[in-house]
Amino acid sequence: MGKLLLLNGPNLNRLGKREPDIYGSETLDDIKRKMTALLEPYQYQVDAKQSNHEGQLIDWIHEADKNYQGIIFNPGAYTHTSIALRDAISSVDVPVIEVHISNVHKRETFRHNSMLAPVCEGQIVGLGTKGYQLAAMYFMKQ
Repeated sequence: MGKLLLLNGPNLNRLGKREPDIYGSETLDDIKRKMTALLEPYQYQVDAKQSNHEGQLIDWIHEADKNYQGIIFNPGAYTHTSIALRDAISSVDVPVIEVHISNVHKRETFRHNSMLAPVCEGQIVGLGTKGYQLAAMYFMKQ
């Protein structure tokens, strides 16, 4: 059985409540349910984790090495600031796809630059929560 790690960064625990006009009304639990339903027929499982703390996210990335076929990661605001997360991604052999619910390129200019994208397998932005499913489908094709 294949395994994917679904990581969500700061403030994503507020999905469904936080700025629904930007992020929609789905919660992290809704996203995990949809991911599980998508992956089970293909003999994949998804482990979903969320933290508002950069160090915890780094630890989970390190632990994912050799234990997962891929990481689907919405780093939230850490996207634009975290060299530490970039270094963690670079230090593991498991591929990472960066996902953002909103189109960060249509938002404030400080959101246009990702510190992580250059060390990720790919980036999916602006497709709502479907971006998580698209990332999972990419890993299932590997």
